[in-house]
Amino acid sequence: MFSFLTDTIGQILGFFASMTGSLGLGVILLTLVIRLALYPLTLSQAKSMAGMRELQPKMQELQKKYKDKPQEYQQKVFELYQEHKINPAGGCLPILIQLPILYALFFVLRDLTGLFPDMDPTFLLWNLTEANHAATWYLLPILSGLTTYGQMMMTSTSDPTQRTIMTIMPLFLVYISTQFPAGLVLYWVVSNLFSIGQQYVINRQLAADQKGEKAS
Repeated sequence: MFSFLTDTIGQILGFFASMTGSLGLGVILLTLVIRLALYPLTLSQAKSMAGMRELQPKMQELQKKYKDKPQEYQQKVFELYQEHKINPAGGCLPILIQLPILYALFFVLRDLTGLFPDMDPTFLLWNLTEANHAATWYLLPILSGLTTYGQMMMTSTSDPTQRTIMTIMPLFLVYISTQFPAGLVLYWVVSNLFSIGQQYVINRQLAADQKGEKAS
């Protein structure tokens, strides 16, 4: 199954690279195709996060009321999610689905010169197969952290735990991005930028739907 995914990603990347004459542009187009394919899950995630933001005042009330009864608090929160048909795990699904894609892309990039011997693996400042980010002032890893933070800001709630994650996760991604091939980090940055634009459109849609519901 994994070899099938790796072969498929390699073939799609090869198609876009041949079409554009650039492996870097091939990675960008591959990213956009994957993000478009994940749109239904992204929309579900956005609705789930929007619902959780609306429930924050009620959750804070429950937290105060059951601060000495954690098990009862968890039960009440679960009932609140059920009542409003919200799946709190829905926000994780697009990320989890991307993990095998990232893993497969890593293997494709590792053998990029073998798969496409006639194509230059260099794109702008980077060799897509290498992780020597120091040579380009760690620009891609920094962009990886900044775009991750921007994406998380668009779906954030007032939950303190999420605020902590929003601080730690981008810094962690900056660090691990320095260890990965530039092509993989490029995929992540483009994916985040696309998600930010997509989330902006979805947020406007959800806001318009809420106004329509209130008006009716």
